[in-house]
Amino acid sequence: MENTRELFQVLTRRFGLLNKNCCSIDSENISLVQSHILYEIDKGKSPSMQQVADALGMDITTFSRQIQNLVKRGLVKKTPLPEDRRVYTLSLTAEGKSVAAAIDQEINRYLDEIFSHMSEFEKETVIRSIKLLNECMAKSSVCCKPLF
Repeated sequence: MENTRELFQVLTRRFGLLNKNCCSIDSENISLVQSHILYEIDKGKSPSMQQVADALGMDITTFSRQIQNLVKRGLVKKTPLPEDRRVYTLSLTAEGKSVAAAIDQEINRYLDEIFSHMSEFEKETVIRSIKLLNECMAKSSVCCKPLF
């Protein structure tokens, strides 16, 4: 019987998910959390802070600190909604878009290199399996919650 936890521990390490910084783009060190934030903002249409925090499963206090850091670095712009100035929408600055695009390119290059060691059938099988795992995790009552 395979040790499933061990498989996920190794996968996490090999993807660099335990690294302090996931990428260094134009002398900008970007943490894994910041990379996810930039991705979600770029993917959305001027999402609110709460929408992005919810998408990432982060509490709003921790998320706000990360946003302040990204705003200070000139990567993210926070804009109050005219109809409710307590709600802020988020967008990427030109520099933020450039960093997000560079991260996307770097990750895609990494995935392409990994998949180059597989046949087309193996690649499709892995992608189908990851989709299935994601769907099942979305249905799980324990997914993305602290274990203890």
